Amino acid sequence: MSLSSSTMQQRALLSGGLLLLQFLSLLVVNASGSEPRLVRSLIAADPVEGQIAKHHKPKFKPGPWGNGQATFYGGADASGTNGGSCGYEDLSKRGYGQLTAAISPSLYNDGLACGSCYEIKCLDQKWCKTGQPSVFVTGTNLCPDSQSAVHFDLSQPAFSQIADLTGGIIPIQYRRVPCQKEGGIRFTISGNPYYNKVLVWNVAGAGDIKMVKVKGSKKLKWTTMRRDWGQNWVTDAMLVGESLTFRVIAGDGRSSTSWHITDTNWQFGQTYEGKNFK
Repeated sequence: MSLSSSTMQQRALLSGGLLLLQFLSLLVVNASGSEPRLVRSLIAADPVEGQIAKHHKPKFKPGPWGNGQATFYGGADASGTNGGSCGYEDLSKRGYGQLTAAISPSLYNDGLACGSCYEIKCLDQKWCKTGQPSVFVTGTNLCPDSQSAVHFDLSQPAFSQIADLTGGIIPIQYRRVPCQKEGGIRFTISGNPYYNKVLVWNVAGAGDIKMVKVKGSKKLKWTTMRRDWGQNWVTDAMLVGESLTFRVIAGDGRSSTSWHITDTNWQFGQTYEGKNFK
């Protein structure tokens, strides 16, 4: 038996009403006072904003202890440690100081680990400083000729904090730790209007970076930059003439957005300060 047009309309209205109620129910905030479920599902669907939204990620904490070896290079004033494959160039100028290390490929991760921080302890009782002190260093270079699967080629000042220099190669314990930095993340922009390169440094928290995005104040939408080498990130998008916002996604998945840290007349060769991880 066919349905009358009025009955069909009623059923259509009922069906539409049920769909509307289901949609609205997704917007209901749960008892814990967290975000609406619909908002959470939309965030989770985004490969950048979802998995790594900082308000869904705890602060970076020290990792487990592991074993490895350590040597040293450079002079007593850390001479010879500037430059390196991470692209930081003058380490003192960039705020990394003398307590740095070249790290073995297993840690370096093709440069993605640049900027990560470690606590290191000496295990060789013959050469260790008394009290088994720790030294905290930042990975700023690659140590390709490693003596073990995990190897730290420390700056001389860093090595001398935990062991006698005559020790040469020493066994160590190490672990990842949060990076402590003063001020905000720094963005040093170089290149030209058709090839923009941004060195990202002074990153707190996890210290390393897995993604950088940039957005302009006018035409430029959110654009994912390509990692060139170390912590140099590049794009051929037109950035000139726009106030720039950068979003940094750290290795632990947390993100930090630095809104409009340049004006529209920013210049190549300049460094701009953004928001850091806490």
